[in-house]
Amino acid sequence: MRLDIRQASWSGSQQRFNAMINTGEYWDILFSDANNYPTFASLGAYADITELVKTVSPELYRITPENLWEGASIDGKVYGVPTLKDSSTTMYAYWDAAVVDKYKLNIEDYSWQGMDANFRKIKAGEGARNYPYITGKSDVSQVWQHYDSITSLLEPIGVRQDDKSHRVVCTLEQSDVIEGLRYMHQWYEDGIINPDANMQDTTPTYRPYFIAQAWPAVAASYATTAGIDKYLPVRIYGPVYSTNSVQGSINCISVNSKYKEESLKLLQLVNTDPVFRDMMAYGIEGEFFHYVTMPDGRKAVHRDRTDWPLVNYQEGNFFIETPEDTVPAGYWDEVRAQNDAAVPSPLLGWTLDITPVENEIINCKNTWAKYSTDIKLGASDPDVMLPQVIAELKSNGMDKIIAETQKQIDEFFAAGY
Repeated sequence: MRLDIRQASWSGSQQRFNAMINTGEYWDILFSDANNYPTFASLGAYADITELVKTVSPELYRITPENLWEGASIDGKVYGVPTLKDSSTTMYAYWDAAVVDKYKLNIEDYSWQGMDANFRKIKAGEGARNYPYITGKSDVSQVWQHYDSITSLLEPIGVRQDDKSHRVVCTLEQSDVIEGLRYMHQWYEDGIINPDANMQDTTPTYRPYFIAQAWPAVAASYATTAGIDKYLPVRIYGPVYSTNSVQGSINCISVNSKYKEESLKLLQLVNTDPVFRDMMAYGIEGEFFHYVTMPDGRKAVHRDRTDWPLVNYQEGNFFIETPEDTVPAGYWDEVRAQNDAAVPSPLLGWTLDITPVENEIINCKNTWAKYSTDIKLGASDPDVMLPQVIAELKSNGMDKIIAETQKQIDEFFAAGY
């Protein structure tokens, strides 16, 4: 068997994928995510594998949890194989242990008031040139973590995840979001957030505090990268299965593929065979890596080269992949445990059909993109900017998007999905 694998650059991948779909270029398997999976499926680019996956690749179907198949479904049909990874969302705050000890911080209090008290202790002790909350444009925002987003990159519309009535709202009008944005702005004004946060494409390797979708064992590698002894992880949200989290990594087969069954068998192999899984993750054994035995007796991978181009979260099952010798024992076990404990969000399995409001979504995304970085990172005063942004979003069709979204959600649950 020979595979022809083509890897797009991170910055150019979306443009490349759009060109492939729109020009009808031939391909068999395409990596997809929440940014394009619903759109490309609605365009008819992906094969319906709802029944085929059960007959052609029964082992793949069996080992993939039902929540993942539900998250990958669109109107009851499945158009891609979701990756067995950190498929549920669990957010952690990571604190430099030395800073926590020095200032006797209460990092278990993750309320806005609790974080504010911790940051101000650090700021008072370290001085004006120290920024306790170093962040940038690509960082995760905790302000919207309790909302199930309607469509990627449009945070102003969502459903609160504990709302069993599935009410679609403008999140920028919700008191909890406004409170969070006010704190972010105050921290920016008071020098708790770095003043160049809204201009930073990347953040420094060391930060006394940051948040990430991760698991506790990752703290060791974060600390190594940052050059410190230890980060202390504190779970602040989740684990929750949402449609977006499941669709964060999904492999789809072309509706025009000549090898649909073979493609499914290949995806089954990378999700069930540890040898092939390691090859996809690390390269060819003996050339890119070799196996070692750790002091505790477990098998691990030692990389001999770092130029293998594939990205492991795009490929397949994390839980059969041999961990590297740089990570602690039980590395993937924590991820599996979080997935096992995850609860489904109220909208798991529902995906918006953007067709009736496609232009409005594009316009609102463009509007939000103009303001979102400054608002999310505290550079803009929300009491001044939010009314202006909301008015502009409304003028570009936000109310129509909310109404259409509510209609589709109501119909989805009325149909018994």
